[in-house]
Amino acid sequence: MRFLVQPDIPVSASLQIYSQLSFAIASRFYLPGHRLPSTRQLAMQTSLHRNTVSKVYRQLEAHGIVEAVAGSGVYVCGQTPAKPKKTPTKPKKKTGQRRGADFSSGQGQTQEMERCINTLLCGGLTLQEVLHRLTTEINWRISCGVQVLVSTPKDDLGAAQLMARELTTLPIPVAVVPLECLGQRLTALAQEGKKATVVTSRYFLKPAEEVTRAHQMRCLALDLNSFDNELNMISQLRTDTCVGLASISPGILRAAELILQAQRGQELLVMTSVVDLDNPHVGRKQLLSLCRASGTVLCDQPSHPVVEATIRQYRSQMLRVPNLHCVAHYLRPETVDRLSREMGLSSPVA
Repeated sequence: MRFLVQPDIPVSASLQIYSQLSFAIASRFYLPGHRLPSTRQLAMQTSLHRNTVSKVYRQLEAHGIVEAVAGSGVYVCGQTPAKPKKTPTKPKKKTGQRRGADFSSGQGQTQEMERCINTLLCGGLTLQEVLHRLTTEINWRISCGVQVLVSTPKDDLGAAQLMARELTTLPIPVAVVPLECLGQRLTALAQEGKKATVVTSRYFLKPAEEVTRAHQMRCLALDLNSFDNELNMISQLRTDTCVGLASISPGILRAAELILQAQRGQELLVMTSVVDLDNPHVGRKQLLSLCRASGTVLCDQPSHPVVEATIRQYRSQMLRVPNLHCVAHYLRPETVDRLSREMGLSSPVA
């Protein structure tokens, strides 16, 4: 993946790189355990000082998105807590090598299972203890798979609503819970003798894991769509074109605007509008200005009816009708199926 920095826009170079790196990780371009480019490599690619790249990596580590291993490099964090810095680097390197292994075949799955069992046996466990630990872990995962809580901060609850919308095919209840209220919700479930699996994006994985770990419940990251079609569409737009972005998620709009500015700089004018589904009239003036000025408008599925109705209602007042493009998915297409397998559920309903 190539990272770009535009020096002539009012956004710091470190923020441009941070936005692109965090999105690449959230959309699974870089898998957990993958080693990111070194500070030297990324500095050469972007023509930035290595100190600037180091600052970005420190910010990503502080947010629990990556882990720096002394003498080895910077790696994408997985679902487990970050290991202490004194941890040997060899396991990290092996993790990066295994990410390309093929476990889809029966032979590959058998080999991986044998490797895991042998690792536990070499750690001093008996075969009976290995069986007990594996059974306990699997039963715990299944017990957490009775319901899903989608959690993001209150100021970006729209992102949770987008994820929950695409999880409705799961054969279990799915609810949206603000991250600030997650602990209270899990406490109530524990008092009732119930469990749940909490899901979020990798942007909010660290704080969500901290809450769920305290309640002995499970937390999983959902992989976002890479939006390749949309990015390709925008890359082909003429210079001085105005692009409108509408979404129920303020966080998505902020990230998308930063990424587009880093990709095209001042070649494009980017306008954004948050759509409030509970009260569509709020922000209608801003949305109307966006539709009037933009040659192309991109929106998520929940926002689409509101944007379409705005264009239809004020069509006569527009010099040109914008090309409206509705993004099909917020999550990667295979994410729901992967989550279903992780939770021990049957295949999602089509």
